[in-house]
Amino acid sequence: MQMGFYFDQTRCIGCYTCIVACKDWHDIPAGPASWRWVTTIEKGKYPELFVAFLSLSCLHCAEPSCIPACPVNAISKRKEDGVVVVDREACLGKEDCAMFCKDACPYGVPQFGAEKGAKMQKCNFCLDKLAENKKPVCVDACPMWALDAGPIEELRAKYGSVKEAEGFDYSGEVTPSIIFKPRKDTQNLPVQKIEIAPTTLTLKR
Repeated sequence: MQMGFYFDQTRCIGCYTCIVACKDWHDIPAGPASWRWVTTIEKGKYPELFVAFLSLSCLHCAEPSCIPACPVNAISKRKEDGVVVVDREACLGKEDCAMFCKDACPYGVPQFGAEKGAKMQKCNFCLDKLAENKKPVCVDACPMWALDAGPIEELRAKYGSVKEAEGFDYSGEVTPSIIFKPRKDTQNLPVQKIEIAPTTLTLKR
């Protein structure tokens, strides 16, 4: 079995609730590391405009390029559900390793904090919730129902098998476990700006 994500780009409004929920659930400190992020895609000029958002995290690829890139075998793929996990105790840290996993990933998924010797971190599909047969926290938190998660074959049966969306290029080499309902630019407008939403979100308690 391979777990994966579904993203409905026509529903996402770029509210960042998925980011906040993920950071809060996993106690990720304020700083550059974020297990989920939102990209804004803007095309055209007034009055012909197109705007779309893209919410991504680790895509738990069928053939993850991060695994062979790690010199200490700190990254692995679980046989029972295909979730890609990292052993942060085994990770050498960003200074000693030069972040080979981040360079190897076509989607820039591996994350590192700002502290010295920061170890790699990323989405783990909310393993604590998965153990209780629950959805990842980002799915439950989305106010627009733009996210879903589960066995990839079940998601395909429910939503189809579209592999690309605005701002996302599917890599057949790593085979990311995600499907989309893309927001379509029917006018084929030129790209004006692609901006990655800030990941230094501070949570106030």
